[in-house]
Amino acid sequence: MALLSSDKNDSKVKETERVAAEASQAIDAGKPGAKKRAQSYWAVSWNIFKKNRLGMLCLVVVGILCLVAILAPLLAPYDPDAQEITNMLKAPGGAHLFGTDEYGRDVLSRVIYGCRISLSVGVVSQAIALVIGFAAGVCAGYFGGKVDAVISFAIQVFSSFPFLLFAIVVMFAMGPGLVNLYVALGLLGWTSTARLIRGDVMRLKGSEYIQSCILSGGKPLRIIMKHLLPNCVSTLIVVSTLGIPSAILSEASLSFLGLGVQPPMSSWGQMISASQPYIQTSTYYSVIPGIAIIITVMAFNLLGDALRDALDPKMRS
Repeated sequence: MALLSSDKNDSKVKETERVAAEASQAIDAGKPGAKKRAQSYWAVSWNIFKKNRLGMLCLVVVGILCLVAILAPLLAPYDPDAQEITNMLKAPGGAHLFGTDEYGRDVLSRVIYGCRISLSVGVVSQAIALVIGFAAGVCAGYFGGKVDAVISFAIQVFSSFPFLLFAIVVMFAMGPGLVNLYVALGLLGWTSTARLIRGDVMRLKGSEYIQSCILSGGKPLRIIMKHLLPNCVSTLIVVSTLGIPSAILSEASLSFLGLGVQPPMSSWGQMISASQPYIQTSTYYSVIPGIAIIITVMAFNLLGDALRDALDPKMRS
């Protein structure tokens, strides 16, 4: 009997120790330090973006286009400006994979260098538009009152004109050229950025931490650069990604009309313009740069849509 009682006591002790150990593990698992560290906003956005296969494909395409633009001197098989009259309007194949133009220049080489021109126009002009649009949107949303009224009126004026017609007038006044194209498209493309940033700043200005900064005597410039700008980065990324293809199309249209990039500099729009007399006999001459424009614009647009879905908290499920 004594042995049985001892065995029962030992089993009860072991059972008590097991329950205590499980309880201790549960308590440790419930501690904040034992929990999995919360992911940052950008990590969550990247995880969402990775699940979008079309967005990832477009990111790869945009990366390839950027590499082509950077490595154009290494990738181009010929000098894009080298003329060879004996090979003019040669069909694709052989030594010239995409054929030649009316001066015997290699179309593939000119398309590769045209990628550099188109991407530079899109990036530089959009950077100018972002700086102007952010400054205007922040001033309108933060200061309000008369400042907001004046900037909103300017946005309405710029938005009321057809963009391409307005760009034609500006380029006609400034004169054709690559630098003038940067400036013109940048000065005309800031309104959408300003409108979105104004809305974000007006929403953020009413938050408690911004109000506490204002009441504590924080300077407007410090509040804008330290608190408002980081919260507007996602909007700026999406706007710039969607604005680059618009600038590329505008460059192609202006170069097609003779107001953009001037020969002998290679540009997709300028190549399409030069191919008009030969569109029936040498269709490849106009189709190849047109396909390049379509691929670039679609890649940037779809990438912008994917980034918007990943960066906008309202779009998350």
